[in-house]
Amino acid sequence: MSKICEVCGKKPVCGNKVSHSNKRSSRWWYPNIQSIRVKLPSGQIKRMKVCTRCIKAGKIQKAVS
Repeated sequence: MSKICEVCGKKPVCGNKVSHSNKRSSRWWYPNIQSIRVKLPSGQIKRMKVCTRCIKAGKIQKAVS
């Protein structure tokens, strides 16, 4: 499953896991992506993968079932 927000383009970022002894190993941070039904400005209803920040900010309008 793609972990990219279709609204803002937020995607996974890579960094380092740092232990107490300062040993480093690679890790990933993933955005909180939800698959929801969205009502587009044209009136069409489409299922999209959107991050929770975009949902909370009201950047999309949820489709009423």
